[in-house]
Amino acid sequence: MRMRSQFMQKAALGAAFFIACILVSVATARPEGGPARALHEAAAKGDVAAIRKALATGVAVDARDSAGRTPLLIATHANKVEAARALIAAGADVNAKDNIEDSPYLYAGAEGRNEILQMTLGAGADLKSVNRYGGTALIPAAHHGHPETVRILLGTTIDKDHVNKLGWTALLEAVILGDGGRTHTRIVEMLLRAGADRNIADRDGVTPLAHARRRGYEDMVKLLEPATPR
Repeated sequence: MRMRSQFMQKAALGAAFFIACILVSVATARPEGGPARALHEAAAKGDVAAIRKALATGVAVDARDSAGRTPLLIATHANKVEAARALIAAGADVNAKDNIEDSPYLYAGAEGRNEILQMTLGAGADLKSVNRYGGTALIPAAHHGHPETVRILLGTTIDKDHVNKLGWTALLEAVILGDGGRTHTRIVEMLLRAGADRNIADRDGVTPLAHARRRGYEDMVKLLEPATPR
């Protein structure tokens, strides 16, 4: 009987702890209703007047939705440039990450949202910040084929040879995940001209040149081959 009583007590305590955790989770959940939701919706629509109206009621400029996104990140997803401008002017954090480690700066870089990217750079973007793959903004910009974005980022002090969790640099991603066409070849050329190290290999010891040769990307091969002494 004593053992059963102890078991019941432990079970009751466990149930109480579980319920308490749920209550704490609910209490600390990021609010999506009311003024905060209005701000999120205005950001998604690019409605600057509604953004200013919501902020005037005292809603935090970085109020999060259930995905951890700030209004600025929502506006960046939708490429609402003027909404992003208004939010940044109101003090929005360009480095605030959501639940999957995207920030307005990182997302703008990855998806070629160049006007917003320029604004985030002017508002203190953290060039060392990384996404969930451990990559700087330059790496997905190269992978996704955004040469203008690559040009913008190469104009900063961003690390051209940063290695992500996959063991890849921007140069490796432009070759491995590119299609070998004109756009990715141009990005390879831009990275090389900016001083990216062509000799950094992946975790298997395969260099960008070797990857380009394997894939038959002849134009990339010409760029990546060591210069022939004259």
